[in-house]
Parts: sequence; C-alpha cells; structure tokens
Amino acid sequence: MTTRGVAILGSTGSIGTSALRVIARQRSAFHVAALTAFSNAALLAEQAAAFDPSYVGLARAGVTANSGWHHGDECLTEAAERDDVDIVLNAIVGAVGLKATLAGLERGKRVALANKESLVMGGALVMDAARRGGGELVPVDSEHSAILQCIAGRPMSEVRRLVLTASGGPFRTLSASDLEHVTLADALAHPTWRMGRKITVDSATLANKALEVIEAHFLFGVPYDRIDVVVHPQSVVHSFVEFVDGSVLAQMGAPNMELPILYALTYPDRVADDGVSQFDPVAQSPLQFEPVRQREFPALALGIAAGRAGGAAPAVFNAANEQAVALFLEGAIGFNDIAPAIDGALSRHGTAPGGSLDAILAADALARRCVQELLR
Repeated sequence: MTTRGVAILGSTGSIGTSALRVIARQRSAFHVAALTAFSNAALLAEQAAAFDPSYVGLARAGVTANSGWHHGDECLTEAAERDDVDIVLNAIVGAVGLKATLAGLERGKRVALANKESLVMGGALVMDAARRGGGELVPVDSEHSAILQCIAGRPMSEVRRLVLTASGGPFRTLSASDLEHVTLADALAHPTWRMGRKITVDSATLANKALEVIEAHFLFGVPYDRIDVVVHPQSVVHSFVEFVDGSVLAQMGAPNMELPILYALTYPDRVADDGVSQFDPVAQSPLQFEPVRQREFPALALGIAAGRAGGAAPAVFNAANEQAVALFLEGAIGFNDIAPAIDGALSRHGTAPGGSLDAILAADALARRCVQELLR
C-alpha cells in the first residue's frame, strides 16, 4: 500500500512532536518524508533516527548539526516543495512560516496549517497561492479544526456565525492592577494546554485569539462581524458554528492536539486511532462560558481591528506582538508592556500597504524595529 509522505516543519516543537506520535500510530497511511527544526539539533537527530526521512533541515545557522542535513531558513521551503512530500504540516512558530506555506500550496500540496501567522500576515496571498497552485489548506488549530468539522461540507451560505472559544489563560480572573505584577513563570503556567513558550504567552494576553479570528476570516470567508470569541476555561468545546436556522453545533474533546492533527492529515475521512482517549462528558463537567474582559486583555481588540483594517495591519500586529513577547520572554519588559507596544506599532505603521510578499515583509520589519525603539 502506498503511504502519503509528510513534511513536518517545526518537528521539535509541541505540534511537531505530537504529529510524530500520530504518524507513529498511522504508519500504514503516512510516512515522514522530511523533518525540519529551528535549533534543537539533538531532538531532531533522535527523530530522524526513528523515522528515517529523506530530508532533514536545521534552520538556525551556527548550530552544530549532522553533516548530511540541510541548513538555513531555505530548508523550510525546500522541504515543502519536495516531490516525495504530499502533505506539509507547517508547525513553525512565527512569521518565518509564511514562505513555506506559500511554497507548499504553489506546488499543489495539502498544507496542514498550525502556523497561523501565515494567514494573519498574508491571508490573501496564501489563498491566492492555493488557487493558482491547486494546493489545499486544512487547519490544525483546534478551534479551526472544530469549525471545519462542524460545517462538514455544508455551504457557507448556511452559516450565520462562528464562535471561537478561549481558555482565558492563566490570568483569566486577574484585575488590571494584578496584571502589573505577574511574572514570566506565571504567564507560562497555562491551566489546560501544554504549548511552546511564545504561544503560551499569547494565550495569556489573548493575542493568540486575535490571530485565530483573522485566520478564521480567511479560512472560511466569514466577515469579522460574524466571528465572536467567548471564554471557556475548560478548553473542552473548541468552537461553535451557528447556522442560519438557529441551530448551533459544537465540536468537543479533551485539550489534546493529536486529534486535530490527525484530522488534518486524513480530512475529509476519519480513521481509528487508539491514541486518543474516549471522551467522558461527566469527567469534563461542568463547562463554563464567560465574556472576554476587553479592558484587561486589549490585545484581542487590537488584533481584530488590525484584521478589519487589512493591508499590512495584520502583519504589523503579528510582528509587533512577536517582538514584544520575545522581549518579555527575555525578562526585558513586563507583561503589561506587550499590548501598548503593539498599539504603538499599529499607530505608526498600521496603514502600510500589504499587497505583495515584499510589502508584507517590509511592514513586518518596520513593526519589529518600532517595538524595539518603543521599549528601549
């Protein structure tokens, strides 16, 4: 039986390692054709030994690596374009993932997208690349996978509204004054998900949910005024879809990324998988839903406003957030400095043009420099 080749971009991160666990259980259907990582050469070597891919790439220059590996940022697009790759699982964190998404779609491949920044920065470019190249975009984020599963082939004309759920992060109940004193360790202590450091901080600020709203807009073609966010601390309901007749469907499951990863690989089919435990509604109860506290978490509104503005504004939002979070992770700024830095970058560069890849990358660079200047 012929198996489908998968390139995992960002294989040493939380999504990448989860994907390898899924593929290990599904070897009759999939094989690992390519692996790339940013800097964790030791773990990448272990993965390469276990899965024997035909291509291994390490993006970060200067990191000691095996002589047979490929090096530099270009390894991401090289892996995505390979003839033995049928599915590109883009699990890279940040703006660096955009070019690989475009490359995979332009070569007619399925791109299982966990790199939400691709659509945030270059949504129109990504959708155009899929049309021109014949590629297919399937979401990996649990919220967007949930929407895809709820729609289940129904026309979008039947959809009234999308509702994304947000855990609320570790600071869900804190006041604005309390947030002035939180530490990096506090921000990284997510109550329900185990993720990388950057996305965990994004979850704490709710910037991550803004990125997901923009992503949903492009994936499903739904206007921003028909995409809502609700806080759901248990992270069991991953999204709701409200239809024009008033019916509401929700996709539920324990907070485990292996299920949406598997669905992105097998879509539109479902396959048996022993690695996902049976859902226990009693054990998961009770379920709570709360409104977003916009004053305490302004990054959400800033991101949605950037999405509405279009042009390069979403790329500016994303880049400013990445830069501010990087400074927070270094201990250079406080938690409450992140949102004002994003706001400052949007005020200065939010109207920049975004009609081409070069324009988007230029706006990205401007936003990063602006945040560094504002927080210097």
